Amino acid sequence: MAAMWRELLALEIESGSVLRVSLPDGRVSTFLSDAGPAPDGIVVEDGTVYWTTMGAPEVDPAEPGEAGLDFSARDGGVHAVGLDGESRRDLVPLGAMTTGKQLASDGRGRLYWGDREGRRVSTVRVDGTGLTDLVVNAADQGIMGECVGVAVDPARSHLYWTQKGPAKGGKGRILRTGLEIPTGQTAANRSDIEVLWSELPEPIDLHVVDDWLYWTDRGAPPNGNTLNRAPLPPAGERGTAPEILADGFQEAIGLAVDGEAGIAYVSDLGGHLRAVPLPDGPAAGQPPRDIASLGSLTGLAGISAPDG
Repeated sequence: MAAMWRELLALEIESGSVLRVSLPDGRVSTFLSDAGPAPDGIVVEDGTVYWTTMGAPEVDPAEPGEAGLDFSARDGGVHAVGLDGESRRDLVPLGAMTTGKQLASDGRGRLYWGDREGRRVSTVRVDGTGLTDLVVNAADQGIMGECVGVAVDPARSHLYWTQKGPAKGGKGRILRTGLEIPTGQTAANRSDIEVLWSELPEPIDLHVVDDWLYWTDRGAPPNGNTLNRAPLPPAGERGTAPEILADGFQEAIGLAVDGEAGIAYVSDLGGHLRAVPLPDGPAAGQPPRDIASLGSLTGLAGISAPDG
């Protein structure tokens, strides 16, 4: 049985930091102060921390906020460091990817991530070999083809990802495909892609636990700025209407679900880190609680007792 988490690693996008948050008491310390430009996705596997960076945006001063940030330069990355802070390295060479978003592990030595402006989902081994695109959307799809959140279901050999669409646009989608490209096909023309949910406000990060898919949504209320879940659909079937587990976030982004504890952790760009008890977990019925208030937060990852 997996151990429950004792700590979280949380990415602070503006400072480029990785923060270490104690779950029992909410104490915060800095794990890395120089994670790189705009860190977004993070996982912890076998004593190693892996994370993505979006790269340095070109800023248009005439456009306020995120609308003025252009991340189209191919300067995103995937990085690694030991939980002891040693043996830092880059897994993907500079120029090989555009915008690193959510990062996931299959627990078998492979990492997967969304490349937003690259309009693709890619994978690499934890030793930096085997860089491969699994999904590539056509450039003419524009923002509708941008891939953001990813989750891996190795037991069923499935890959899930989000295409959030325009901000607050109500055109977000969650899709699924196999972990292997069908023989004779490519990442750009594979025939096994399923659209499971569509017309969502703006889905972001994903997490698979048992037979459930969880996701954050930063779109417009009432269905946006929420934590959602729904059963994994059978092959060839669409997803059922999601259950909203919590709302009221300020641009919900990061998601990490501790299945043993029955708690989902959500971060947002407003700097809030919140614990949401799951309806069928040991803390069912308890209200969500704030753990910490920090800078603008993106990805989250849990650290269990054996790793800590």
